[in-house]
Formats: sequence, C-alpha cells, structure tokens
Amino acid sequence: MNLLMVIFGLIAIFAAVGTVQTFKQKQVLGFLFNLGTFVIFGAFTVATIITQGYPPALH
Repeated sequence: MNLLMVIFGLIAIFAAVGTVQTFKQKQVLGFLFNLGTFVIFGAFTVATIITQGYPPALH
C-alpha cells in the first residue's frame, strides 16, 4: 500500500498543476476533470495517511 499511496499522491500533484494550467487557459472541461482527479486522488491519499500512518503500520 505504501507504493500505491506514493503513486496516487503524485497523480494528485500533477492534477493540481493541470488544474492551474487549464484555469489560466480558460478551458472549462479540462478544469473540471483535473479538479475532480485532484479531489478524489488527494482525498484517498490523505485518508490513507491518516488511517495507516506514514510509513504504514504492518499490523
């Protein structure tokens, strides 16, 4: 789960960057998809860190 959390965290970071870029270019659909990706993957990453800690507990 540790590596998966890192990958999802990177996806959330890239989605945040994409959200800012599409907002600057005034692309509505790209902004909505990037924002949704950022919210979903970011929430999953934060929830995983809160419940399992970082590094995650083994048992």
